[in-house]
Amino acid sequence: MNLCADELVLRLADPGQVASVSYLAADRRISTVADLAAGLPLNHGLAEEVVRHGPDLVIAGKYTTRTTVALLRRFGLPVLDLDVPVTFDAVAEQIREVAAALEQPARGEALIAAITAGLAAVPARARPLRALVLRPNGVTAGRGSLVDTLLVRAGLVNLGAGEELQGYSSLPLERVVGLKPDLLILDSDPYPAPALAYDVLRHPVLQDLPFDLEVIGVPNRLWTCAGPGIVEALGILAGEGYTRLSGR
Repeated sequence: MNLCADELVLRLADPGQVASVSYLAADRRISTVADLAAGLPLNHGLAEEVVRHGPDLVIAGKYTTRTTVALLRRFGLPVLDLDVPVTFDAVAEQIREVAAALEQPARGEALIAAITAGLAAVPARARPLRALVLRPNGVTAGRGSLVDTLLVRAGLVNLGAGEELQGYSSLPLERVVGLKPDLLILDSDPYPAPALAYDVLRHPVLQDLPFDLEVIGVPNRLWTCAGPGIVEALGILAGEGYTRLSGR
């Protein structure tokens, strides 16, 4: 019932163990496991959809579909709530937790080993650029987020953390400009339909700044969830093959 839960389950479980995943898992723009989700029943986080499958275990996110989770527990269904990891150690522990719940510990350890090796192989930037992540509605990442952990590991200075922000918070555009970042990090695969949330990312002031600014793109699907996508995200952040956005 949660994209990040789906991504771990689909990577760790046998196909026959998966009764349903959220519709988000099948969306290639935001999911790294769309191929694995193909052909599986999809749900929208509704209790009636989940109960219909009679699952032995429901894996959900700690901060999503809370009404549904409460109903499922009332019906007597076991629910595993996943928190949002913010460190690499926490990522490993969550993978281990899900693998144990699925009775697939060996796959869990293999996935942890692959992620750990991948992260270790990426060198940090030699020059600590001052970086700012900017998402729709002006949202940026502060301390206590996996994004911040990745930025620091890449050798960048996260300006969002310097703003005393915790987790994910909005910054006014005036503050974005006032911070004078060396590096602005956007989603390289934005939602194609018109949305007011993206207006701040297209604002003319960002096209004509009075200081040098490098703009790169990281697909949000790589670092929305705590999975192997974070290795590729780290490589982009560290300058190992980033996507430079056109027109900036």
